[in-house]
Amino acid sequence: MGQLTVPQHANHVWGVDHKGWIRLGDGSRAEPLTDGFSRYLISLTATGSTRHDEAKPLFDRAFRDHGLPEVIRSDNGSPFASTGTTGLTALSVWWIKLGIRHERIDPGSPQQNGRHERFHLTLLEAMQPPPANRAAQARRFVAFTRDYNEERPHQALGQLTPASVYRPSPRPMPKRLPEPHYPVEAGVRNVRSNGEIKWCGDLIHISSALAGEAVAVEETEAGEWQVRFFDVPLGVIDQSNQRLRRLAVPELGDGKPTQEPKP
Repeated sequence: MGQLTVPQHANHVWGVDHKGWIRLGDGSRAEPLTDGFSRYLISLTATGSTRHDEAKPLFDRAFRDHGLPEVIRSDNGSPFASTGTTGLTALSVWWIKLGIRHERIDPGSPQQNGRHERFHLTLLEAMQPPPANRAAQARRFVAFTRDYNEERPHQALGQLTPASVYRPSPRPMPKRLPEPHYPVEAGVRNVRSNGEIKWCGDLIHISSALAGEAVAVEETEAGEWQVRFFDVPLGVIDQSNQRLRRLAVPELGDGKPTQEPKP
């Protein structure tokens, strides 16, 4: 997925994941959603699934309470990413509209999100033994979050607590989502309900997650037609088969830092 961002300050990079599910005492499914920058735990919730309609309200509350991060890093699973050419989901489209860059680790490479993965090991103490139901798990998560943020010193923070070094983001959650501004020379197309646009007489599938949104088609220096949403390139229209082709991504391991340093 290209070069990963090394966080330089609070709210530069938030890491998010769905911890592997466990069965609660009442037989329901718990999917704790963890969303943290550095050692500060932004949000931790017991949910019933990885569906968008459960995840979005949690992010909405986190953005309103803490402000917007610059980058959100996730794996390639639902509801953060899809297997389509663009990899977009309804959730990641919303992030783009908020001006948040979505950064995905390479498939099968959890070490690229190593700090977040190490947090999962600590999180196990709040999940074992499984509580009777989701309400009990939620109460346990509240206590864990308070202890983790406000009581536990971290070696990587010079034995300070996360709460003592974290500061809210200066970027507040906007009251209204902005609209994209494309140059006059761009070919602007509205994405149809099935995820397609019409270009040069052909129907090109872009992404169903963008239904109702406006995308720009622009000619590159190489003479190709590149599609983008806001400032995010989505792919290139392959003129040989009239399909959207995934953009080439620079390889990891080119000598630059690609994952967070170990504490």
